[in-house]
Amino acid sequence: MQFDRCKKLFSNFNELQKLNILICGIGGVGGYALDCLYKSGIQNITAVDYDIFEIHNQNRQIGSEYIGEKKTKVFKKLYPNIEIIDTKITPEWVEKFDFDKFDIIIDAIDDIPAKIALIIKNHKKIISSMGAAKRIDATKIETASIWKTYNDPFAKVIRERLKKAKFNKNFKVVFSTELPIKCEMGSFIGVTGSFGMALCSEVIKGYN
Repeated sequence: MQFDRCKKLFSNFNELQKLNILICGIGGVGGYALDCLYKSGIQNITAVDYDIFEIHNQNRQIGSEYIGEKKTKVFKKLYPNIEIIDTKITPEWVEKFDFDKFDIIIDAIDDIPAKIALIIKNHKKIISSMGAAKRIDATKIETASIWKTYNDPFAKVIRERLKKAKFNKNFKVVFSTELPIKCEMGSFIGVTGSFGMALCSEVIKGYN
């Protein structure tokens, strides 16, 4: 059976299957989170993205051989049971969108204003990805409260923006303790993919 080995490992497999999960962003991090959840038996996954695949995505993104095609449409081909929302995630979209039906929201977007809006509105059920670029050591990936992150310049910006918005609630993030390598736009699938896997693992752990 397809999920037989998952059933042997997950004590609440039936509950996991029923989860309704929203993944915001299906690039180098979110795409692997989706792949992991889908292959672990999660049946209700909705993916939100608006981007197309470009050649520079091919070092790290699932589906990136489909140059010029919409990521949501490619993922629908690869994972037929998912739902897709082909739209740009903006603060305005976050404000209008109804998140109530989702049990868990995975935040894998880089746009800071949209990310802040998403976190503030959904902090009780969000797991958020911090900076995965410019790193090569997947063993340095950790999960913690946003307020306990360190060595991550992107997480520092997020903390500062949240404080400016007078937001002080706890929520879980995946981040790396590895100091970023000084380079321009560098990324490595061993880390970005592992961020996605870590997001998936947090979902599984929460129901096992």
